[in-house]
Amino acid sequence: MPASFVRAPFPTQGLRHASTTIVLHWLTALLIVALWTIGQTIDFAPKGALRVDYRSIHMTLGVTLGKVLIVRLVWRATRGGMLPALQQGMMLLVARATHWLLYALLVVTITLGVLNIWAQGDSVYNLVTVPQWHPGDRLFVHRIGDWHALAANAVLIVAGLHSAAALFHHFVLRDATLRRMLPWQTRWRRFLTESGRT
Repeated sequence: MPASFVRAPFPTQGLRHASTTIVLHWLTALLIVALWTIGQTIDFAPKGALRVDYRSIHMTLGVTLGKVLIVRLVWRATRGGMLPALQQGMMLLVARATHWLLYALLVVTITLGVLNIWAQGDSVYNLVTVPQWHPGDRLFVHRIGDWHALAANAVLIVAGLHSAAALFHHFVLRDATLRRMLPWQTRWRRFLTESGRT
């Protein structure tokens, strides 16, 4: 197969991210998809205990995503498992900007999610009651809810672009960007074959 025109040095192409980096990456992705799906379908759940539990799952996963994000940012800040970049110039700048934009959107979305809980008041698994900040202020409740939904949609769009870019690198540029982050071990022989080294 043809080599990528932005191919990094051969030893760099064969590297994989650290296991912690890979786990945090895919856990973040799964939580984003799950949270967005619940957020889009929560109003279809029957009112009563089922909807309370469904909303509670959403809140629980949101808190989990917040914790994962903190761990991920600390891990990244300490350069845990960071590899040499495969891209150069504008491609590298866009890749890094996309990552930090996604982090920022996640922080905003999670923060608005917490505010949304307090704005409307809620019950968590019918065990804990969260009091409402401004009882009767429906405009405030709708505004926070709309901002939270808008931020969540933005997260999904940017994450989708991020995924599309990974596929572009894999199938068009034919570099190791996607293979570096796969949760399973890519065999070295397969890599040699795809890179035209055998």
